Amino acid sequence: MKTNIQSENQPADLKKEPVIRNEITEGAIGKQLLLFFFPILFGTFFQQLYNTADAVIVGRFIGKIALAAVGGTTGTILNLFVGFFVGLSSGCAVIIAQNFGARHDKSVSNCVHTAIGFSIVAGLFMTVVGIIITPAVLSHMQVPAEILGQAIIYLRIYFAGMTANLIYNMGAGILRAIGDSKRPLYFLIVSCFANIVLDLLFVVVFGMGVGGAAFATILSQLISAVLVIRVLMRSRESYHLDLKKIRIDRTCLSKMIYVGLPAGMQSAMYNISNIIIQASVNSFGTDTIAAWTAYGKIDVIYWMMINAFGISITTFVGQNFGAGKKDRIYKGIRVCLLYSAASTVLITFLMLVFGKYIYMLFTSDAAVIEIGMQILKFLVPTFITYVCVEIFSGALRGTGDCWVPMIMTCLGVCVLRVMWILIAVPINNSILTVVFSYPLTWTVTSVLFLIYFLFFSNLRRKKNPHAV
Repeated sequence: MKTNIQSENQPADLKKEPVIRNEITEGAIGKQLLLFFFPILFGTFFQQLYNTADAVIVGRFIGKIALAAVGGTTGTILNLFVGFFVGLSSGCAVIIAQNFGARHDKSVSNCVHTAIGFSIVAGLFMTVVGIIITPAVLSHMQVPAEILGQAIIYLRIYFAGMTANLIYNMGAGILRAIGDSKRPLYFLIVSCFANIVLDLLFVVVFGMGVGGAAFATILSQLISAVLVIRVLMRSRESYHLDLKKIRIDRTCLSKMIYVGLPAGMQSAMYNISNIIIQASVNSFGTDTIAAWTAYGKIDVIYWMMINAFGISITTFVGQNFGAGKKDRIYKGIRVCLLYSAASTVLITFLMLVFGKYIYMLFTSDAAVIEIGMQILKFLVPTFITYVCVEIFSGALRGTGDCWVPMIMTCLGVCVLRVMWILIAVPINNSILTVVFSYPLTWTVTSVLFLIYFLFFSNLRRKKNPHAV
């Protein structure tokens, strides 16, 4: 539902035309969630196609060693850096969503300019650090010698384009926070197809190997960053971006960090535990690494779905929390849990039926496919145990309640997962023992979130500020 609103505290230069707001605080809850969810889902799908396209083209045209180099190990390292930033930037999205729901336009504007400035600084920092530490980190993760050289090339080139990646993610988060999930989708579609074309050009035509795949990815990410910045600059609403006004406001940044740091730390802990798991996987050899890499490109179908529901409920709760509509928050969470569980069951069925054929997109190696299917059949049926973690953490983040959920996640998922790898895997050193760490920790953390949400959360304590 869209309405025209003229806010009293809107900057003078933005009062020249009526403001159109995407209302998440009104209308049918199920419909509003789905209208917001699907563009995020498809956007996440096209975002994931960046690395998937790299994996498919590299795996089919270069071989399984190159496939292992552009996925698996490199993917976990990239997720560590990017995931921490995206988690941190979620604090900005929550603040914008709450202030947008409360119609505090000046606060929205300050936060937008701070967010983009922070993205630029963080991107440059990650580029320098990433390029320097790549060889040491890969060696420490016991990456086989036959993969190491190509993995270093891929990672260093990818880190060189990190600023564009972070600017897009921050800009897309800003648009989603105010209820616009469609335009980030359109930008990703454009950049994704650009990535595929550039992949084919650099890898197949020019024979540039994994370096060509990395160049294709960062150039396509640059396209998406330019598009999202262009939209923010052309907007006449409170989230209008003026390049001359980009600066870091300390008050806004401190609020961003307070709300977003737990999510960033949570993401970092997830990925650190995944790096430890990847190191265990690396010990089983190239076939297992390639199978795990391909599996990671398959199960991303589920993760992009459940993450889209998580983003949707965060924005939904954030705006309604800012508007003081507590009953609507509870109804939205129940609907989102139902949708998430039903979607999980459907995806589980489809992946079990068609998983083998999807593996064939990445490789024709029989040994790799066999190991991959073993992993898939073991892990996919356990996805349902993760639903409560994603939806409750997203809902709590929307209220600004982030620190306790972060601690629960770090203990229930990350610490327990690492303990399992260190204790159980040496006793029974197999790939299934390694991957069992996932459903074990999802189940424990889901129980923790359910207890906390029902008895101790901001909503249960009747704490309801209109903005963080």
